[in-house]
Amino acid sequence: MEYIKKAQFNCETVSEQKRVIVQGLLKDIKDRGETAVYEMAKKFDGWEGDFILSHEQRKEIIARVPEHVKADIRFAYEQVKRFAQAQRESIREFEVESLPGVRLGQKVIPMVVAGCYVPGGRFAHACSAIMSIATAKAAGVKTVIGCSPPRGKSIAPAVVYAMDIAGCDIILQMGGVQAIATMAYGLFTGTPANIIVGPGNAYVAEAKAILLGTGQCAIDVFAGPTESSIIADRTADPMTIAIDLVSQAEHGLDSPVWLHTDSREVALRVSDLVPKIIADMPDPEVPGTSWRDYGEIILCENRDELVRVSDLYAPEHVQVIAEDLEWWCDNLTNYGSLFLGEGSTVPQGDKCSGTNHILPTKKAGIISGGLNVHKFLKITTYQEISPAANRVISAAASRLSRVEGMEGHARACDWRLRKYFPNENWDFKVYDQKKY
Repeated sequence: MEYIKKAQFNCETVSEQKRVIVQGLLKDIKDRGETAVYEMAKKFDGWEGDFILSHEQRKEIIARVPEHVKADIRFAYEQVKRFAQAQRESIREFEVESLPGVRLGQKVIPMVVAGCYVPGGRFAHACSAIMSIATAKAAGVKTVIGCSPPRGKSIAPAVVYAMDIAGCDIILQMGGVQAIATMAYGLFTGTPANIIVGPGNAYVAEAKAILLGTGQCAIDVFAGPTESSIIADRTADPMTIAIDLVSQAEHGLDSPVWLHTDSREVALRVSDLVPKIIADMPDPEVPGTSWRDYGEIILCENRDELVRVSDLYAPEHVQVIAEDLEWWCDNLTNYGSLFLGEGSTVPQGDKCSGTNHILPTKKAGIISGGLNVHKFLKITTYQEISPAANRVISAAASRLSRVEGMEGHARACDWRLRKYFPNENWDFKVYDQKKY
């Protein structure tokens, strides 16, 4: 493995300073409730209005969205909804009789309340609203609360429209840590969220992580700065690669983009093209800084090494522009979402192809996938053991309980054996724990 270009910095998960700040904000909101939220909204967003968007306000804001924009947002919604519904259908309730008289089953229960954070800093993330809210609704979540930072007099109109058609029940004009805490604690709505999802800045991500750690609610993924990689062989077009790398570098000053290739010619050509494409951007500073500080080009010996390197990075997005796409699909394992072939580019998935764009970063793809319908579902089980089946199940459970030294567990099973089979002699042997 050879670095044609190496990143100057590594993105930290979160600085200790930011963690301390977020902990302080969350404690303040926990202690003082809505009063603290009002103060933070004024301080951080300059917002002094109502937080809950009324039905009349929704209608008035949505009326400002041009019809052609609404059409595109509806298109994105339909694609995301269709894929989310297919995900929901892929997991089902079932029941099985594992032994005569032993009935076991699986239930799929949606979360009652979901909180969906929609970022609204540099960009108006209408598609992000669809990704979280439509997915929650496809899962069957009864109440979805959406939060997005106000931009001027309210949330961006396109975002409000996206939240509305996706099925958002309550829209809050609020951003930052205070929005995450508001949804988690049920402030202003009286309905605490069982799960909070959606991307945001480092403070938002840390707030979600802290609340997860306290058991306050579940979260989707740790969503840090966007990261994208491209795997390319000698057949790949360097211009396509360079354009796609720059397209993702515009997310932020600290958004890593990586090229992994086994072609020196492709690597050098892309290295030459990227700065030129950045210079042609309307705002070259952001992609330029991201590429300078976090961009990498790595030259590998062959496709097996490319797979090893890519899986080590576990990028949020992986594009493959190479021959034998099915081989890559079968062999790559660590990523948030995979884009196969030159016709597939990350912005398609970010906006409207149908898969979810809320994905794991910072190597979390090694252990987790992105946001999906299943995140909003609880998989529970049930069982019914007939008296007759206790002859086998209780007898085994009694013996196993004593192997583990759990006499109380054993006696609960012993009682059933005595009760259901009073004429039988049972050997309730106590095991020597030192042997097990």
